[in-house]
Amino acid sequence: MTATGIITAIIVGAIIGALGRLVVPGRQAMPIWLTIVVGIAAALLGTVLAGALGVKETNGFDWIEFFIQVALAAIGVFLVAGAYGRRGSV
Repeated sequence: MTATGIITAIIVGAIIGALGRLVVPGRQAMPIWLTIVVGIAAALLGTVLAGALGVKETNGFDWIEFFIQVALAAIGVFLVAGAYGRRGSV
């Protein structure tokens, strides 16, 4: 992976993570760097899942793949924020 690919993955991950965080109701007790990591993982997993479903390559912007990525990011933010919040309350 090139430096441009890494920077692009971080930027896309940050956007996907932020959108996933916006979808989850309430306040999430997790740092922004963790949101970016969850977003990167969701973007990668969403791309793989979209490919498996046969909707990765569409004309124009890949809306279905994008919504899959945001949904996975929302699930990831929900799970990680819950685990991260419980860790601090012990």
